[in-house]
Amino acid sequence: MGKIELPTQLPKDFFLGAAMSGPQTEGAWQATGKLPNLWDRWSNLNITDFYNLVGSYGGNDFTRRRDEDIQIFKDLGLDSVRTSIQWSRLMDKDGKLNQAGADYYHELFAAFAKAGIDVFVNLYHFDMPAYLYDRGGWENREVVEAYANYARAAFDEFGQEIKNWFTFNEPIVEPQQRFTNAVWYPFHHDFAEARRVQYGISLAHALATHEFRLAQAAGTVRADAKIGLINCFTPPYTKENPSEEDLEAVRIVDGVDNRWWLDLVTKGEFPQDILDDLDRSDIDLGQRPGDEQVIKQGPVDWLGFNYYHPARVQAPSKKTDQYGNPVFAEEYVWPDAVMNKSRGWEIYPKGIYDFAMTMRDNYPDLEWFVSENGIGIQGENANKDEKGQIQDDYRIEFVRDHLKWVAKAIEDGAKCRGYHYWAVIDNWSWANAFKNRYGFVEVDLDDNYSRHYKKSADWLRRVATTHTIFDA
Repeated sequence: MGKIELPTQLPKDFFLGAAMSGPQTEGAWQATGKLPNLWDRWSNLNITDFYNLVGSYGGNDFTRRRDEDIQIFKDLGLDSVRTSIQWSRLMDKDGKLNQAGADYYHELFAAFAKAGIDVFVNLYHFDMPAYLYDRGGWENREVVEAYANYARAAFDEFGQEIKNWFTFNEPIVEPQQRFTNAVWYPFHHDFAEARRVQYGISLAHALATHEFRLAQAAGTVRADAKIGLINCFTPPYTKENPSEEDLEAVRIVDGVDNRWWLDLVTKGEFPQDILDDLDRSDIDLGQRPGDEQVIKQGPVDWLGFNYYHPARVQAPSKKTDQYGNPVFAEEYVWPDAVMNKSRGWEIYPKGIYDFAMTMRDNYPDLEWFVSENGIGIQGENANKDEKGQIQDDYRIEFVRDHLKWVAKAIEDGAKCRGYHYWAVIDNWSWANAFKNRYGFVEVDLDDNYSRHYKKSADWLRRVATTHTIFDA
């Protein structure tokens, strides 16, 4: 088979923008009545867990530099941006609206609107208020209902300002990072707890979607608004000549990480094969009578697809890990893999096309967009030229190759409507802080978080304003 010629033109109505989040950009962690979230708590408990001792407090200084950053987005030709409302900023401990927090977001949305940039709003980006985690987090139905109350308040407050809403960003990641891999606070190695958290998030999503429908029917939310969910779907692959056990590993990983959410947002149900697998492993999700009716409210208007890397798996060599958790698959290292050594992730642009074909063939009615895609590089200062500008040709190559596969997917019938890059301006990234830089725009921590265009910024501007995918 010869080399595939990929298109270099995106549709005229294809949107191009930036992805960011409240907890990773806003800073101002004690301003406007904001309560501590789990990142603030972890930062306070053990700042040494964070790269270069940079905790959650400052984000990337977006609150102070809001107008400057919005002007950067506009200058780069971007037409949209996705950010998040912080639950801990909008609501108080009694579940009532915090007016100072609401005003913060009214001003933010108005500033974007004035610049002609459409704002997509996500309601949750791994940032549970700490006091609600103390009540049991996503395993406690009261917290699930508190999230629905928060969503209702957001729809009521901003329903005439915002057109594109999302309930969760990457709902599979919090179960993985907090409760399976145990690399995020509270560091629990517990597969069963991870699945209960996943189930609680699923209920919360369905309840919030229901609240959106009610608000739209009542006229609180504008008639042309849409509700969606964003997840980091990882196209699964295994060996070239797989065994039945290898294929079984693919099925389960795909089921838990991908099909779980796709079936929830299209059918209002979960994959039965995965429910059966969990049942055979004595995993109690905490299901209650009436939950099935709640989950049926889960279908959305469209979907966000975050893509960084594929999932390559093979049959496990053991049935349980050192903590007694079931093991359904192990990583398979593809001999031809091209790696981002900074992040430890495989660079595989065709994965974005393979997911698109899965959507076209198995979920043909659902529109979607690439809600995150990006490359994080450590030590970018070593790539500065004599004028001090970071020469990041690798970023141009990364985004160019992914966009070409997006264009090919659209050509082949995928309902992909846009692309948001993570993150156009360098931002704080959880425990990694500013270790790996993603931006087309540098944030100089040694110069009061000042902003500086990298080489790639000019390339991005040309792509965004012409919808042509240039080579360089």
